[in-house]
Amino acid sequence: MIPGPTALIMALVLSGLPVHSFTFRGFPPRKSGPRLRFIEIDKEAPHTLVFYESPYRMEAFLQDAYEVLGDREAAIANDLTKMFELVQRGTITSLIQWVAEQSKLKGEFIVVIAGAAKEK
Repeated sequence: MIPGPTALIMALVLSGLPVHSFTFRGFPPRKSGPRLRFIEIDKEAPHTLVFYESPYRMEAFLQDAYEVLGDREAAIANDLTKMFELVQRGTITSLIQWVAEQSKLKGEFIVVIAGAAKEK
């Protein structure tokens, strides 16, 4: 367990994604339409994106993130300030699959998503 006052920074570091610049977005809206618009705001942002999400809406959030952002690298962190922390890394689609395979998600979740790739 890595001790710290906030799970946000721990999730960012443990995600394996760039940490030099990030945007903390907090909790997205509960319903899909407003949530899609909320995610769309940062579609072109090069910064790593950090969200808090309820275990009950995790799969729906990831589906909406995939729809707006595409299949970016991402990580899901769970209960980082507690004894049984968990971090899953992969593409958004692999994380959707992982969430779907879980019998029941519990606890605090942080989703970290890679920023938009720079075009060459």
